[in-house]
Amino acid sequence: MLALAQVYRRDVPDLPVGPGDCDLLQVFWCPFDRHGPTGYGMELDLRWRRSWEAAEVLVAPPQPQLVGFEGYVPEPCGLHPEQVVTYPFAGLLPEDLCARIDAWEDALMGENLGEEDEEAEESDEERAEPVGYQYDLSIPPGWRVGGFASWHTTDPYPMDCPACATPMELLLTVDSSEWDGGSGSWTPAEDRGLTPHPFAKPTGVTVGRWGELNIFACPTDPEHPHCSSIQ
Repeated sequence: MLALAQVYRRDVPDLPVGPGDCDLLQVFWCPFDRHGPTGYGMELDLRWRRSWEAAEVLVAPPQPQLVGFEGYVPEPCGLHPEQVVTYPFAGLLPEDLCARIDAWEDALMGENLGEEDEEAEESDEERAEPVGYQYDLSIPPGWRVGGFASWHTTDPYPMDCPACATPMELLLTVDSSEWDGGSGSWTPAEDRGLTPHPFAKPTGVTVGRWGELNIFACPTDPEHPHCSSIQ
C-alpha cells in the first residue's frame, strides 16, 4: 500500500471527528488496479490515528519497486489548506432553482457578448469570461476535505453506508489536477497565465481518465466501511 494523504484536524477544520479522540486521517491505496475488492478497481485503506502517537514524517518516504500505474504514485508534497464556501452539484438542486441559475447565466452571457461588440479589438486573454455556477461557484477543483461531491461523469446516485444504510457524506476528494481551463476562478493567483499541464498537477496523481476520486464516510460512525466514486 502507498501513502496517499495525511490530514490533521488541527489544519483542516472540516475534517470529521474520528473514532474516540483520533484527530489524524491517513489514506493509503494500492498502486495496482486489480487488487481491489471487486477485482477490477483500486484498493483504499483509511486509518484514523492520534497525532501525538504518530512518528515523525519521513523526509524521503519509501517508494515501491513495482507499480501498475504511475498515476498512483504521488509526489511528496505539503498541503496548504484553504477553507472556502461550496454549494451542491447542480444536478442535485431543485428544478426551479436550476431554472433560475440558467436564466442568470444566460443574462451574464448576453452582457458579455455586448461588451465584446463594444470592445472588438480586445484580445482573448484580456476578455473576462462570465462566471458559471458549475465551474466557478459550486464545487472547486483539486484535493478537498468535506463539502459536496461532483457527479459530472455519472448521474448522481445514493451513497448509503453499507453497515447502517445512513446517507454518507463526502470525506475526501483526490483530484488529478488543482485547476483546469474551465475553472478559471479557482486558479491560484501565482498560477495565472500558466497552462494546466504540468502546472496544475503538483501531486503527480492521476485518477481514472484525469478525473477525481470521491471518498464517502458514514456520519454516525467513522469506523463503518467507506464508499467511493470516480468522476
